[in-house]
Amino acid sequence: MVLTPTGELTLCAMNWGAISPAIFGAMFQTVIELEAADRRRELGAHYTSEANILKLLGPLCLDELHAEFEKIKGNKDKLFEFHKKLQTLTFLDPACGCGNFLVIAYRELRKLELEVLRAAAKFGQRVGSVFGFLQVDVDQFYGIEIEEFPAQIAQVAMWLTDHQMNVLTGVEFGEVITRIPLVKSANIRKGNALEIDWAEFVPPRQLNYIMGNPPFIGKSNQSPEQKASLESVTHGIAGAGLLDFVAGWFVKAGQYISTTPDGFGGIAAKANKGRKNFKDVKFGQGLGDLFADANAAEIKQRRAIRCGFVSTNSITQGEQVGVLWAWMMAQGIHIRFAHRTFQWSNDAPGKAAVHCVIVGFGMEDAKAPRLFEYDDIKGAAHEVAAKNINPYLVDAPSVALPSRRQPIGDAPQIGFGSKPTDGGHLLLTLQEKNALLLSSPDFDPYVREYLSADEFLNGPPRYCLWLKECPPQLIKHTPFVLERVNLVQKFRLASKKAATKDNAARASLFAEDRQPIKRFLAIPKTSSERRQWIPSAFLPAKTIIASELFSIQGATPYDFGILSSTMHNAWVRYTCGRMKSDFRYSAGIVYNNYPWPQDMTDKLREAVSVAAQGVLDARAVHQKGKTPASLADLYNPATMPANLSTAHKTLDKAVDAAYGKKGLKTDAERVAYLFTLYDQYTSLLA
Repeated sequence: MVLTPTGELTLCAMNWGAISPAIFGAMFQTVIELEAADRRRELGAHYTSEANILKLLGPLCLDELHAEFEKIKGNKDKLFEFHKKLQTLTFLDPACGCGNFLVIAYRELRKLELEVLRAAAKFGQRVGSVFGFLQVDVDQFYGIEIEEFPAQIAQVAMWLTDHQMNVLTGVEFGEVITRIPLVKSANIRKGNALEIDWAEFVPPRQLNYIMGNPPFIGKSNQSPEQKASLESVTHGIAGAGLLDFVAGWFVKAGQYISTTPDGFGGIAAKANKGRKNFKDVKFGQGLGDLFADANAAEIKQRRAIRCGFVSTNSITQGEQVGVLWAWMMAQGIHIRFAHRTFQWSNDAPGKAAVHCVIVGFGMEDAKAPRLFEYDDIKGAAHEVAAKNINPYLVDAPSVALPSRRQPIGDAPQIGFGSKPTDGGHLLLTLQEKNALLLSSPDFDPYVREYLSADEFLNGPPRYCLWLKECPPQLIKHTPFVLERVNLVQKFRLASKKAATKDNAARASLFAEDRQPIKRFLAIPKTSSERRQWIPSAFLPAKTIIASELFSIQGATPYDFGILSSTMHNAWVRYTCGRMKSDFRYSAGIVYNNYPWPQDMTDKLREAVSVAAQGVLDARAVHQKGKTPASLADLYNPATMPANLSTAHKTLDKAVDAAYGKKGLKTDAERVAYLFTLYDQYTSLLA
């Protein structure tokens, strides 16, 4: 920012005393962007707005503390004890940046203390200066930050907040309150939070809350140093290589609060003499007197610590759930509150377009878990009743879907498309196809339509040489095809992969041939998040599909109907992974774990089949003529034909009836029901 002399004078004349110190986070982000455009991305730094911080702090602690205050504010003795409690509450932000979470948490705690002082004044308890009654202080707050500059800003921001709250309290009680010299300070440590021993930094017997906004860095964007840091925390967790960087903070917090050997470290492991799990151990029993006396209180305090982090929604979708949350649940950790996906906003310029969730967790099971949903991810949240919050942030049984090779119910097998691994030499443009067939019409049976997800959704098709049954002499005497085969062989021999080199000996064929031998249903792996239904379509066996499409050989209209329903697509939206924000369908997680209807009558099955054919017929109306509509056109919310939308709604009613359900209005309601079915189905597989 460049200021004129007039602008600088205007700023100097302003009263800066009312500016929130949390704004320093936004200022820091601006400085980083001015220094280096890629620096913020490298750090995974996204500075949180006050509104989003309060979304976390409310259900983590503030709402409960305010409710407790309202209950006891009329009781002098209980009010005194409550004030003592506020003085002991300790907070840790292990990715504190410029301290926004710490600043807001401290400010809100000081505001609550001010409420306590107001209530106490009614009992005539104050004697002398109110300053002597201010007990909540900055040294109750701890932060870890990897960068020197923001760590220093966090320290100063906490002092500024302290000063602002002292001024506010002084105005309230008609006194001038200062804390000069500065004796106490927030405990801000510069370092790598994933490599620091949190228990050494903040003794567990002191800590109450862990919170923050850890770095957002996907698994493919991590530096070697970040991968090493993450591996140091997640070592021993099966599939940890799939995790985003933010997951390291969840695991680290889980290790800190849990009383299993994973979390409690070497002391517990040695004292327990080989016992593998502490979850059901009563304090002092079977652990030896030394362990019971020295560590029982610490175990109890660890189990009482509550945690809450802002994260990208990737950790509550797709295959990461089965890695991260399967481990977390195995430690006895419960999700206590959550905000489902919302679009990120912060106080800095150049806001990051990130889809986030907030997850609060702890060892203690919440009697009334709190779940917040968004009708519009850019809008306000509303709280919905929940009995349990599972890792997909659904009010449903706590399960983490494993990657399965077979469907859990009575469903047809799903397959993968083929991979040419050919350097593009087996693929043809329309012009190349026409030129080849004009000069060599005998090749007509061996030139096939070839569809990847893009051609499947948007058209037109490409073409490929499908030479499985092509006579070798025909290839030999067709120079264009022979040259292409030789180029494939050369490409494969140049590969560093042994399997690809081996396939050079069969250069006329696709490296991986998974082509169905009869009519099949094709489903794209990636589909726009804007679509209410993922488009699938029946294709003839002669159409070759690439690896970005799934195939269900021999699928029926009934199968198409189930997979094209809102019921199935709600399941997809909650359980699939994402590519950016687009849906990433999968066989192992999404399809093979999907609970299909059971105990179907012929009447119900026929109703679904008829409604499914109605969808196909509605499409066909628009797929004729010189400029047929593509599937992308048909399923674009802005251009979807009315007859197709109506046909899908009819199909939804038939599928809901097949499940024996009526009146389901939201995706969350549907998925909660499906997870209940999943729990029933899989209990029979055990």
